[in-house]
Amino acid sequence: MARANFNELLLFLAVAEERSFTKAAAKLGVAQSTLSYAVKELEARMGLRLLTRTTRSVATTEAGERLRLSLAPRISEIEADIEALMAYRDKPAGTVKITLSNHAMESVVWPKLAPILGDYPDIKLELSVDNAFRDIVKDGFDAGVRLGESLEKDMVAVRIGPDWRLVVVGTPDYFETHLAPLTPQELVRHNCINRRLDRVGGLYGWEFEKNDEEVRVRVEGQLTFNTDREMVEAALLGYGLAFVPESYVARHVAEGRLKLVLDDWTPKFAGYYLYYPSRRQNLPAFSVVADALREKSA
Repeated sequence: MARANFNELLLFLAVAEERSFTKAAAKLGVAQSTLSYAVKELEARMGLRLLTRTTRSVATTEAGERLRLSLAPRISEIEADIEALMAYRDKPAGTVKITLSNHAMESVVWPKLAPILGDYPDIKLELSVDNAFRDIVKDGFDAGVRLGESLEKDMVAVRIGPDWRLVVVGTPDYFETHLAPLTPQELVRHNCINRRLDRVGGLYGWEFEKNDEEVRVRVEGQLTFNTDREMVEAALLGYGLAFVPESYVARHVAEGRLKLVLDDWTPKFAGYYLYYPSRRQNLPAFSVVADALREKSA
């Protein structure tokens, strides 16, 4: 048998349940001739008579009744599922999947989303921490979080956090035996804690800027990490200089455990954005998440 024509199956089911072409046509808003033709085509394709027609009534044959009993619950389940899905238009429910970095998670996303979850118990949130750039469409994410300077042009972008910067820090004990650098180029004489970039597999060249002069330095050191927290801990233990988000070390600097250097070479840059692939109407669950993350002062 050729692949089933589901429209024919639906039309057959309507006639079988109403036991009348006239009533089924009125219910569906189609011509009786359309129903008759569809049933005849279905019977011809299956090689079975499904309905017995008289001038006064329509009844299912044994084969037709078996088909009706098979179709009816399945169609009801599909209709119920569609109705449930349609409810998403009005009710914040369902799963929102976001890919983001450790720093974005800790500094912006989780602090903003944690307080709202109790108000929306039907929203499920899946936050996938990954410091590499992800293809959100290919990998099945609803959105991603990325720095404003690295956004792709075909994405819708919503600012969710303030500008921030990376800073160079080391312990006071480290600077007792190493002269503090006054320029980025002097970092090559220091033991620096390297950062490996997951997205490319290489080591990050420390980037600086002052008076429109941009400098990138390839540093050397005993340790390499791909996460900020471990870099901070290594710096606190005196293993060298770390180049990390300022928010991770502000308290340590204020309390004297770390010393900040090259302050005038580390300006702020564009903060985090929530990005997603189109301006299509989003489900309420996604809208709730996006609104909660949106930078209100932006």
